[in-house]
Amino acid sequence: MIRIAIVDDHSMVRAGLRQFFSDQSDFSVVAEASNGREALDIVRKGEVDVILMDLSMPGSGGVDALVAIRARAPDLPVLILSGFPEEHYATTLLRQGASGYLNKDCDPEEVVQAIRTVVRGRKYITAGVAERLADNLAGGDDRPPHEQLSERELQVFLRLAKGETIGQLAVGLSLSVKTVSTYRTRIMEKMQLSSNSDLTYYALKNGLIQ
Repeated sequence: MIRIAIVDDHSMVRAGLRQFFSDQSDFSVVAEASNGREALDIVRKGEVDVILMDLSMPGSGGVDALVAIRARAPDLPVLILSGFPEEHYATTLLRQGASGYLNKDCDPEEVVQAIRTVVRGRKYITAGVAERLADNLAGGDDRPPHEQLSERELQVFLRLAKGETIGQLAVGLSLSVKTVSTYRTRIMEKMQLSSNSDLTYYALKNGLIQ
């Protein structure tokens, strides 16, 4: 039996997935959460085989949660099911520890296939994402600027883009203000931007935040 935790801030989405999974004889939804903090609580209990998680959630979102889960349980598969198009996030999150990335518009049967794939310890990569990964390998660093950020830099970038101050970030990520400032400087250099408003504009234009 594959024990699944569903992490999504929309109760209707969780209910729909739970109902759909009930038709799979080898699936059991054993936990649900509405944000990244609750997801980490589930991981700490150690009673799930796979996390199916949204990317955009209030408070601690999917990117933050992925970082925390990878640190706590590096071998636990985390499958991202997001409303954001896969071309915006998939390759970045796969490189940074996600086991797979699916858009919520995908066929439900694809979610089932993806769960069974990642539980076996493999990555689930759609044809579109595989093509983008191949293009990235062929083209060296000819990637969008946000795809060149490290895991922590992406985390800081998204929070800054949403309007958090360096002080708020320091508290939220349990880092010093100096460390967060250093990350911000690196992000600005890599993305060739000069202000937080530039970060926000970039994130909105590229569909990275709503």
